[in-house]
Amino acid sequence: MDSQNPYAPPSATVRDVYSPTGVQQLADPGTRLGAALLDGLIAAAMIYGPFLVALVISAGIGSSGDNSAASGVLIGGGILACVGLIVWAWLMFRGVSQNGQSIAKKMLGIKVVRSDGSPATVSRIFWLRNVVNGLISFVPLYGIIDVLFIFAEDRQCLHDKLADTIVVKA
Repeated sequence: MDSQNPYAPPSATVRDVYSPTGVQQLADPGTRLGAALLDGLIAAAMIYGPFLVALVISAGIGSSGDNSAASGVLIGGGILACVGLIVWAWLMFRGVSQNGQSIAKKMLGIKVVRSDGSPATVSRIFWLRNVVNGLISFVPLYGIIDVLFIFAEDRQCLHDKLADTIVVKA
């Protein structure tokens, strides 16, 4: 009899949602530090760079006596700084949502994932790794302690522990 029993309970194949293909290698502390510094430089160049150029130009124009033109250049620099902020935020959001990588993390070949190896969501990275950690950083010496945790065996900073994330080689 090859027919199924109509009175048998339903059956289903159950499997995990995420099945890692292999063990991921943790990123070394130097690469993580380099990515953090490089991200800061990229953000500064994209956001503050246009405004600083406008400031220098307006100072040159202002020294010749044309203050209205100098203030116009400063306003233009402020607008360009806002555009730079929007472009930087869009690039960061796109990279983090696609593969857990900021601009510098992508350049250095590392990414943020959950501690079980599954992809980290944008909201987890933004809220837990950045916003909550930023609020806690008002506690004196927290920033130094947070960074020093990277030298532990699991290479997780406190913000990684808060978000249940790790940084691995991409």
